[in-house]
Amino acid sequence: MMRAVLFDLDGTFADTAPDLGRAVNIMRAARGLDPVALAETRSVTSMGARGLLGVGFGMNPEHADYAAMREEFLQIYENNLCCDTRLFPGIAELVDRLESDGLRWGIVTNKAERFALPLMRQLGYATRAACIIGGDTTGHMKPHPAPLLAAAGILELPPAACIYVGDDERDIAAGKAAGMPTIAVRFGYLNGSNPDDWGATAVVDTPAEILQHIHQDR
Repeated sequence: MMRAVLFDLDGTFADTAPDLGRAVNIMRAARGLDPVALAETRSVTSMGARGLLGVGFGMNPEHADYAAMREEFLQIYENNLCCDTRLFPGIAELVDRLESDGLRWGIVTNKAERFALPLMRQLGYATRAACIIGGDTTGHMKPHPAPLLAAAGILELPPAACIYVGDDERDIAAGKAAGMPTIAVRFGYLNGSNPDDWGATAVVDTPAEILQHIHQDR
């Protein structure tokens, strides 16, 4: 029986692409370069600095300047965490309904705690989440199951009683490895992949459909 819902953050719970793209364009402006359109950076948002610097500067982690550019990017992003970031349409209503139904919920993200915790505070949901697990909370990142198992431990629930919702194949792989049912969302970033191919328990188009699947298992 489902007793808790765990969400990925970027591309599932919140649309963070505008502010991540903003950080790239601040860097480009400082170098006299034109801005990159949000449509170009949005699809690689789930890849973090690696994907965004790749689009913004044609740079991969093997580049000699990558480490310095990555730190510059992260510092700019940290200073602009929640300018245009918003919950995806329907997520606020979903969370309200989960809470009214007595279901706990939390966040499990590959975003480092230095960004995830203040972002959730600025969105107004940090104190409502039963847990917020970052990419550096356990020393492992998804697709490793450790972050999800840590969340289940905090909730004092068996993994099978938690459902994990994400927009990236790594999310589904991590959930399956942790022994959790999984839901893939088509409204997220998807990283150029097809969620129907990930082997999730369910694939949905809207947050409202998430609730339907949860109640099927209650």
